Amino acid sequence: MDFATRKPLYEQIEQERGTKIISYVTGDRPNAETQIGADCIDIFVDVLDAIGPTQRISLLLHTNGGNTAAAWRLVNLIKTFCDEFEVLIPYKAMSAGTLISLGAQRIVMSKQAALGPIDPSLVHPLGPQVPNGNQLARLPVSVEAVRGYMDAATQDLGIKDDKVLGSLLTDLSNKVHPLVLGEIFRSRAQIRFLAEKLLNGHVKDAEKVKAIVDFLCADSGSHDYTINRREAETLGLPVEKPSADFYEKLKTLHRSYSGQMRLSEPFTPMAVVGPDQAAQYQLVRGVIESVDSGSYGFVTEGLMSRATIQLPPPNPPQEQIQEQRTFEGWKAL
Repeated sequence: MDFATRKPLYEQIEQERGTKIISYVTGDRPNAETQIGADCIDIFVDVLDAIGPTQRISLLLHTNGGNTAAAWRLVNLIKTFCDEFEVLIPYKAMSAGTLISLGAQRIVMSKQAALGPIDPSLVHPLGPQVPNGNQLARLPVSVEAVRGYMDAATQDLGIKDDKVLGSLLTDLSNKVHPLVLGEIFRSRAQIRFLAEKLLNGHVKDAEKVKAIVDFLCADSGSHDYTINRREAETLGLPVEKPSADFYEKLKTLHRSYSGQMRLSEPFTPMAVVGPDQAAQYQLVRGVIESVDSGSYGFVTEGLMSRATIQLPPPNPPQEQIQEQRTFEGWKAL
């Protein structure tokens, strides 16, 4: 299914809910993941200009997360075009997707929909490295993991001696660069500030705002924690349960995105080349679309080819797949 198939569903939902729908899907296909990023903003400007000022905008969101600053900017951009902002979640809106949802006056969640913690994890040029094949990869550093390390020392183990604590901090800074530690704690303060500002726009109870932010930033215990519809409502978020008919429409749309981007099928270069020596490929890894603007995709294009690598004797030659990317970015589909 593609945009031409989804468009009639968008039109039905718009008419039934008195809204304008924008879909934003960042694909989570294994080995071809995409995240919320600042590069989406220019596309959203064009989409919103095509819609124009309107009473209500519904952002249909599917994402594992991404850039916090981009999420904050996106919410504020959408709100300049409408009086009411709601988020529709057929399946998941994690991390920065949850942050976007905090800015909505209404969060429509299906039975299987999930939100997640918004505590930051940072991949930094000075971050710790681990082997990844023949290369080294930077590990993301979680602020809650760092805080958990120090809390375990001071609270669980009851260490009070300043010299011992200083030694633990020195050991930590030898493993994680001090500038990275400073950056993740700065990010933690920023994300709490942004979450509170978004919630204050429609939640007037200051204690409720604090409780929601505390849970999403720290008390949930793990960045992998998932928050279902019932728990989101218990937290105090403005959750709406879709009608049976609306639920079926949301499921159909989610199946359409999943099928177009093959979200359940790992991307493997060997499968692209198949029995051939080389093959051109195109991956649609994200989608932004509306009835008024049409469909934009985050697309990766290139050439996969077989190559024989000569290894030092007595090792036999090894066949590898080489990739040459010719385009990566947003384009009209």
